[in-house]
Amino acid sequence: MKQNDIVIRKEASADYAAVEHLTREAFWNVYRPGCLEHYVVHVLRRDPAFVPELDLVMERSGQLIGHILYMRAHITADDGREIPMMTFGPLSIRPDLQRQGLGKYLLDRSMERAAELGAGALCIEGNPDFYGKSGFAAAWTRGIRCHGDPEQAMSPYVLLKELRPGFLDGVTGVYHTPQGYYVDEAAAEAFDQNFPPKTKAVLPGQLFP
Repeated sequence: MKQNDIVIRKEASADYAAVEHLTREAFWNVYRPGCLEHYVVHVLRRDPAFVPELDLVMERSGQLIGHILYMRAHITADDGREIPMMTFGPLSIRPDLQRQGLGKYLLDRSMERAAELGAGALCIEGNPDFYGKSGFAAAWTRGIRCHGDPEQAMSPYVLLKELRPGFLDGVTGVYHTPQGYYVDEAAAEAFDQNFPPKTKAVLPGQLFP
């Protein structure tokens, strides 16, 4: 895939509405009837853990086609230390351009920038088939579990990647998803009223009713 016509840059306030619309289109009816992700983006921009330098849009020939944002997070190590790291998401690609490698391209370039800013590791909850292509592996294989999971949990969806080799050597413990991701669904529904009407549908593979 040629990337000569692609630009990745920081999101500007003038992009906010277009990015929220893009995110809504990318996630509508994917994980639930409708979606929450556009409201998550709206809320996270004001969260203390938000990383403005890693709030990135992707354009092709001047048109917005992708977006990703990063948040500061941490692992509470079993030895009592708090290990700073980052997480990211939502990662959105315009629906008609999905499954063409653009999501991986945006993710990989954004991870390079995260490493330059000093992030030692990333932890997310996501699809191992997709994120594995960018070097993510199940966190449990490194002794890291998600907050709320049993101590011996082996979830394939809690994923980890070191950006600095050896950063997590000797570290086991609990990854904490930033609280900003847990949005109020009623508030999200009210926010969605600002967008053009779309039909919610119950589809196979959705995670939430």
